[in-house]
Amino acid sequence: MFTNREEAGILLADKLINYSNAKNTVIASIPRGGVPVGFEIAKKLNLPLEIVLSKKIGHPFNKEYAIGAVTLKSRIINDSVPGISKVYIEEETNKIRKLLNQRYQLFYGDKTPIEFKDKTVIVVDDGIATGSTLISSIELIKMQKPSKIIVALPVAPSGSLNKVKTLEGVDLTICLLIPRNFQAVGQFYEEFNQVSDQEVMELLKKAKNSLNLNYLTH
Repeated sequence: MFTNREEAGILLADKLINYSNAKNTVIASIPRGGVPVGFEIAKKLNLPLEIVLSKKIGHPFNKEYAIGAVTLKSRIINDSVPGISKVYIEEETNKIRKLLNQRYQLFYGDKTPIEFKDKTVIVVDDGIATGSTLISSIELIKMQKPSKIIVALPVAPSGSLNKVKTLEGVDLTICLLIPRNFQAVGQFYEEFNQVSDQEVMELLKKAKNSLNLNYLTH
């Protein structure tokens, strides 16, 4: 059990301490819940903080249950979930891409995202259930040809974690808590409030302002 996302990030940073001040290394958080976790890691390790825009497609009868995930450039669908119409998937994909485009404009404005090519990318979220959003984010990162992908998670069920571990291109997976009785990520946090877009923007700005870039190459 974690007190909040900040504590989870600090604990993950301890496991990643070998990457402290590492050149060509970047923390890539999945908004919105992964950003407070990634911020604490970036702060402790003195690494740049970036975001990866991805969002799950919820089941038509249970929006919290992911049947897939969408990025601005790709989509994955869980084929083991029966009875989902192609029309629903297309409608949700278009709706999510519209939202992701809005978030892209909001978070980046006229700034250019950090390139992942030839970098060690540490992908961070506040936890996974099915893993669809994380996997779609990793697929997006892989398109940029990083030198290494490391996944850092506070909590995940073993089945989903194994899917991530065996994903092509993932070099290392760190997970602090792998519970047997897993129902939702939020059950393993005392505080699990929804993270706002405003908070994401503030953390990205704070991370950039506090970073010592003297030795980092981008």
